[in-house]
Amino acid sequence: MSSKLPAVDRQLFLGGLAIAVAGAILFSAKAIVAKLIYRYPVDAVLLITFRMLFALPLFAAVAVWKARSETPLSNPDRVRIVVLGLIGYYLSSFLDFLGLQYISAGLERLILFLTPSFVLLMSFFFYQRRVSWLEWAALLISYLGTVLVFLHDVRLGGASVGLGSMLVLGAAISYALYLMLSGELVSRVGAMRLVAYAMCVSCAACIVQFLLLRPWPMLLQQLPQVYGLSLINAVFCTVLPVFLTMIAVARIGPATAAQAGMVGPVSTLFLGALILGEPITVIQLTGTGLVLVGIYLISKKKA
Repeated sequence: MSSKLPAVDRQLFLGGLAIAVAGAILFSAKAIVAKLIYRYPVDAVLLITFRMLFALPLFAAVAVWKARSETPLSNPDRVRIVVLGLIGYYLSSFLDFLGLQYISAGLERLILFLTPSFVLLMSFFFYQRRVSWLEWAALLISYLGTVLVFLHDVRLGGASVGLGSMLVLGAAISYALYLMLSGELVSRVGAMRLVAYAMCVSCAACIVQFLLLRPWPMLLQQLPQVYGLSLINAVFCTVLPVFLTMIAVARIGPATAAQAGMVGPVSTLFLGALILGEPITVIQLTGTGLVLVGIYLISKKKA
């Protein structure tokens, strides 16, 4: 009986790894879906509103379930969750979708994948965390890879690539700040509860933003393709990967789940070529490889 345990453990590990990979691919695919939606007369405000509007019922259901089954939050924690929801999911998502209007899905994913390095730098500057030479080298390799792809895309796409890259960079920094500030709260509130509450805050902020900036009848005057793609964006590229990632973390741990997430930029590069017709060049593959090596070194050190 005991001789079968390692095989069972391995099956559980491989199952958790597969879940983590699936979550990473689905979450990365939001860039592809967003580019498809932008083929219709839709801007970033409307795109993110549809995404959050369709995702809200699912996150709200989890939030209500957690509110009923767990102890009430303190007022300070409620304020923190509101702030985190605005920083991590509202601001970061809006800047990301805004930037996707100007750059390729592959470059967007590479820039967002620098988030762990921004967390490391924030820890160094604000919390005086010691950064080893290995980590500095990993940062340099990651940034070199991103700069390589950025220069390649600028040569092909012009000045708008710079604007789009800055917007997505702002999204990555915003999400890194969210990760930094949520560390203590996650251990106290719980990951699923925190994500559900923060996403509800973000959804509400996106809807309010739309009502302030656009006439509400626009929500009812879109093509069927926009509604269909937005539903895919909400369910398969937002809600599902969030919960898949949490399941994977519970099964194989955060370090291994983070390393499995490295499939994200690669999947986006090839999905972009397959679905959007974006070219795959040697420079893009080299830059992607450098970013993956750098983030892998960081994740190994953190592990």
